[in-house]
Amino acid sequence: MILVTGATGTVGRELVRLLAREGEPVRAMTRYPAKAALPAGVDVVAGDFDRPGTLAGAAAGIEAVFLLDAPGPWIPRHDRAMLAAARAAGVARVVKLSTLGTGELTSTVGSWHLPGERDLRAGGTGWTVLRPSAFASNVLNWAPRVRAGEPIPNPNGYGTQGVIDPRDIAEVAARALTSDAYLGQVLTLTGPELLSVPDVAARLGEILGRTIATVDVPLDAYRQGLLDRGLDPVFVESAVSGSKLIADGGYARLTGDVAQVLGRPPRTFAAWAYDHRGSFAG
Repeated sequence: MILVTGATGTVGRELVRLLAREGEPVRAMTRYPAKAALPAGVDVVAGDFDRPGTLAGAAAGIEAVFLLDAPGPWIPRHDRAMLAAARAAGVARVVKLSTLGTGELTSTVGSWHLPGERDLRAGGTGWTVLRPSAFASNVLNWAPRVRAGEPIPNPNGYGTQGVIDPRDIAEVAARALTSDAYLGQVLTLTGPELLSVPDVAARLGEILGRTIATVDVPLDAYRQGLLDRGLDPVFVESAVSGSKLIADGGYARLTGDVAQVLGRPPRTFAAWAYDHRGSFAG
């Protein structure tokens, strides 16, 4: 049986559906099982990274774990707790969802993931690390502005990223969880093209049949705007430092890892946008 943590998130939910469709026995861990709305036949269990007893129960009888956690400074603590439970339960394989550039670039989010990557590789289980680029689904945050005909704020300048469809991440994760072929590997997952915020807006506009404008936002103004919205300063600084890294070209990277694993090119952003066009319809 495969345990999927973060089972109701963007990648986790898709992974649970994919594994269930392929006939794999799946256990989905979430803090709120009653709200999970996952496929019939999936074993949905309550689990909280800050309650080790629930992790031990979730890991019992499990052969492989997909380790996914919400971004935040708690990730090292949560990774450590889940890996301890997995090792105690005799789990054979753990696939961790990390982020692009971990251990290679100076990024806040990467610093949250690095301790868990190191702990995973220290021994006790087979392992695979997935380091994806920016999710295409992040563009759903633009939906209210797109529907209102407002410009999209751009704190990233003309910096580009290999925007990836989360469905491709889930498919790669499924292969890594069910095959020995990717044990001991770090897979860097990107889409097929480097895109800036204006590029993404243009492609989305083409799908919707209208122009979507962007407006450059200086980093100081971006920071203040996030603070004014009441966001935690830790996450504000993470967002600002991430935008600076993008603008400076730190995430301008494409790899062939998705194609290597899946035997086909990664989906384009335009394909993702077409499939989600209803979210932006005004």
